[in-house]
Amino acid sequence: MSDRVTINLDGGVADVRLNRPEKLNALDPEMFAAIADAGESLKSEPSLRAVVLSGEGRSFCAGLDFASFQAMSGEDRSSTRSVTETPDGRITHGGQQAVYVWRELPVPVIAAVTGHALGGGCQLALGADIRIVHPEARLSILEVRWGLVPDMCGTQFLPEIVGADVAKELTWTGRMVSGTEAKELGLATRVSEEPHADALTLARELASKSPDAVRAGKRLLGRTSGYAEGFAAERQEIGALFGTPNQIEAVKAYFEKRDALFDLPAGA
Repeated sequence: MSDRVTINLDGGVADVRLNRPEKLNALDPEMFAAIADAGESLKSEPSLRAVVLSGEGRSFCAGLDFASFQAMSGEDRSSTRSVTETPDGRITHGGQQAVYVWRELPVPVIAAVTGHALGGGCQLALGADIRIVHPEARLSILEVRWGLVPDMCGTQFLPEIVGADVAKELTWTGRMVSGTEAKELGLATRVSEEPHADALTLARELASKSPDAVRAGKRLLGRTSGYAEGFAAERQEIGALFGTPNQIEAVKAYFEKRDALFDLPAGA
């Protein structure tokens, strides 16, 4: 397994950590694959009772690697193409699978969020069953900044968690919210000054319960079917946006620190 993600299994609790702290655990093709592989590996672990998902260093996950956005400004999609392909037999593409795999696990998954959870990083947190967030953490559904839409299960999971109206506002504005506001919006389950420690405490408590009852609860409360149409729609919409004049202009304007000059939408 890649060293981009570490797993420490103790007493039925898997402490899973994104391990690219020098890049704030930003997402590139190798990181997407490592996250999905980590989740897949835990599916076959018979002793598994609960999972804590966090990031090494200062941040949970700062979203897509900045180099990928800079490539977009030059109309180069090569840095993202490998994570938008759908493996045979899966309803999710590679980026979606890095999130969805945590929903597929039969045990509770608790995200411990510190620092930044931006764009794909925020969507990764949505894949967890519970989110314990530092009050000063910064979260954002950031894709609109780059002329894009969430395509890592965010359009499916976010409305379930915060409601349709809040999901639309966060998606359309891309605004940052603190951990405290995230709790008010329902995006965070609770806030904590020590998210990782409290997540481990909760995970150990859940690990002490009947594993049959806990797994039955996840099956009943966290459905992992019926998303195929929504995931396909995400792939279609993101595919139609990549490389369009307005999408490229959004990225260029950000890096050039100016207001974007958008064309009328196609078909207007």
